[in-house]
Amino acid sequence: MPAILFVCMGNICRSPMAEGVFRHLVLEAGIEEDASTGILCDSAGTIGYHVGDPPDARAIETAAGHGVDLSGQRARSVADRDFQFFDHILAMDEDNLAGLARRCPAEYRAKVGLFMDYAPASGLSEVPDPYYGGQDGFELCYKLVRAAAEGLLGKIISGHFPDLEYFPTKWDQFDGS
Repeated sequence: MPAILFVCMGNICRSPMAEGVFRHLVLEAGIEEDASTGILCDSAGTIGYHVGDPPDARAIETAAGHGVDLSGQRARSVADRDFQFFDHILAMDEDNLAGLARRCPAEYRAKVGLFMDYAPASGLSEVPDPYYGGQDGFELCYKLVRAAAEGLLGKIISGHFPDLEYFPTKWDQFDGS
């Protein structure tokens, strides 16, 4: 079954939010979080500055406001074994995508891509880093990762769980506002 890794720079804002939102949607869809029968997801950073730290308090607060719990997550760095283990390794922006591409063995490069490719209606290719901004940036981050998470889950369900009915909440139609 599919395993997905969400990646940003420090693994305290965007990628833990993506992991939490995606996990929430998977469970809402009635799919187990299990590597053998369901979907497995995790998040990591391309740098190790925050290893072991919880997500940024603003990310936790924003996600919680939408019913998503990030409080149990801890930051980690991308490991070499991740390229073999995960089926999809999804970067939040072009810089992190480039960092992943430099590290990724050639035989696994097809697994690496941009998370926002799963939310084409947004017209955006990246999830902007909200770290140095205010609460508005975290709300935008939530909206974007929710849209991409719904798009990704829809694609996975159609490919791996064809008998499951999945009705996204139209976040996948996010128009950038």
